[in-house]
Amino acid sequence: MQNQKVPNRVIVAPLNWGWGHATRCIPIIKELINLGIKPVVASDGQALVFLQKEFPEIEFLELPSYNIRYGKQFKWSMFLNIPAILRGVYKEHQAIKVYIKAHKNSLLGMISDNRLGVFSKHLPSVYITHQLSVKAGVGSFFVNKFHHYFIKKHKECWVPDEENSLLSGALSRSLKIKIHYIGVLSRFKKQEIPVAYELLILLSGIEYQRNELELKINKALLTYKKPVLVVRGTFEPCKYMYPKNCTVVNYLLSKDLETALNSSRRVVSRSGYSSVMDLATLNKEVLFVPTPGQTEQEYLASYLKESGLASFCTQKEFDVEFLQYKKTAQWPVLTSNEQSLSLCIKTFFNLSLV
Repeated sequence: MQNQKVPNRVIVAPLNWGWGHATRCIPIIKELINLGIKPVVASDGQALVFLQKEFPEIEFLELPSYNIRYGKQFKWSMFLNIPAILRGVYKEHQAIKVYIKAHKNSLLGMISDNRLGVFSKHLPSVYITHQLSVKAGVGSFFVNKFHHYFIKKHKECWVPDEENSLLSGALSRSLKIKIHYIGVLSRFKKQEIPVAYELLILLSGIEYQRNELELKINKALLTYKKPVLVVRGTFEPCKYMYPKNCTVVNYLLSKDLETALNSSRRVVSRSGYSSVMDLATLNKEVLFVPTPGQTEQEYLASYLKESGLASFCTQKEFDVEFLQYKKTAQWPVLTSNEQSLSLCIKTFFNLSLV
């Protein structure tokens, strides 16, 4: 009698939309490894490249890209991209079906972070999102209907936040979807180390707007004299000249970025939710500059400012004055996500709870 192969692999599929979905999957990947499970990271583009650099020893599956093209007007661009997104969802679903068929005896299930096509009738799957109530203006009803359609194809939906929607606010509240709050997901831990930089600037997001903000920051830093670290958030070469008080890098892997953030007094960042979770975990003084037209980021920046937790300015009004030190309220104490995340993974995949 042949020994049957025991399933020991889980597909982890973050959306390639900036680096946020990829970075918040890092603690999930690490926890799977700690539990003796082999993660298979499925993604595309810069998210895939970034995770290949973080975890060179694990297996990767390149999924078809959504091929989204961005213009100056984000909302109009997204409307024009609907056909490409639908084609991308269909193609990635077909790719997942092929992979599952070839490896069905070794797979426990899947964890999809906002990748709409990563689900299966033959394999249990989890969908991770903090956007159960998408803010999309007049189109919100239809966008949420569309999103919920895909969420319901999964066995469970996990929300990376505290049970009172502490950091995500109204975005993660929904009466129509059964959810599990799994705690704040961050790849970082707070450390008490000497301050090396007065200011750390984290650039990220869609390229056109990322470049627009870098141009404004570059001009603002010409009259800023204190030590600055600029993390450009791209693999593309830098085309701007920065003053001597600025250290400029294209990107930092998690361990180095954790050290840099802990040794910085203040941070300027986009208000993507993964960045919000990281900066809250580290209790950093922060100025959020949301990507224009990205309603999620605009809502989060406004919500956190109203809650007294962070500063906020639009990209249009940004100038050197916003780089000056302005004390904001202390972030709330967050419960550790490690225990709840481990329990969720063990329970969902029917692993030993010991």
